Amino acid sequence: MHKDYLPANSQPQVDEPDEENTWSPLQLAAAKGDLSEVQRLLAHDTVDPNEPPKGYYGKAALQAASSSGNLDVVEALLAAGADVDSPGGNNGGKTAVVLAASAGHMDIVRCLVSAGADINRPPHQYMGRTALQAAAEGVISSSYDEQRASVNAPAVRYKGLTALQGAALGGHYLIVRRLLDAGADVDAQGSYYNGYTALSAATEGGHYEIVRMLLDAGADVAATSGNKTRTAAQIASFRGQDNIARLLIVAEQKIGMAQDMKPHDCD
Repeated sequence: MHKDYLPANSQPQVDEPDEENTWSPLQLAAAKGDLSEVQRLLAHDTVDPNEPPKGYYGKAALQAASSSGNLDVVEALLAAGADVDSPGGNNGGKTAVVLAASAGHMDIVRCLVSAGADINRPPHQYMGRTALQAAAEGVISSSYDEQRASVNAPAVRYKGLTALQGAALGGHYLIVRRLLDAGADVDAQGSYYNGYTALSAATEGGHYEIVRMLLDAGADVAATSGNKTRTAAQIASFRGQDNIARLLIVAEQKIGMAQDMKPHDCD
């Protein structure tokens, strides 16, 4: 039986201010989940719930609370007029719903979607994700999400992953199955820089059963992706994934035999 789990020891992470990432008092209180301090700050007319993030990795208050899993703070910020689709800092530019999905906070994802969050918002060009792509990596994808989100949103150019590729890389068997059933493209190209096909991603992660599932779904065993242009079999050999390498070699041999058995036109 295959089950997907969130890390048992996952804890909200709060980025401390530094030279490149200066948090406002509201942003820091939101990240820490300090509801009373958030409410106290919002009571002042001079405090804007949409204070823009500063620095390369900055977050607006709503993004900070969503990433850290603080539902009460998220609700307070939304009630105060926080922009549900505000972009983040320059590096990744992830909206609140993408950050919540990445961290596995499904209650916050539902809250943000109910508040109008755009789950199909195009991702930032640098390591960006759509909400579904983030959810697939964060192990909270569901049939509800797939019905509303684009399962075939393309990967961004730099270290991007489609939802299927992210689930395959992370070894999330049930999510891979759901995405395939929802029409995910098994052979979608990955990003140009360090990209993977779903088959290559599953191979990179050493997930034998997912590799077999993707082959059964018709994955192209000879496909390459990204600037490294390696096939899944080459990745398996490089990583020492002997069982997966044998599985892929057998798949290649079957394709070769099928091609040899096709009738050839006579000149």
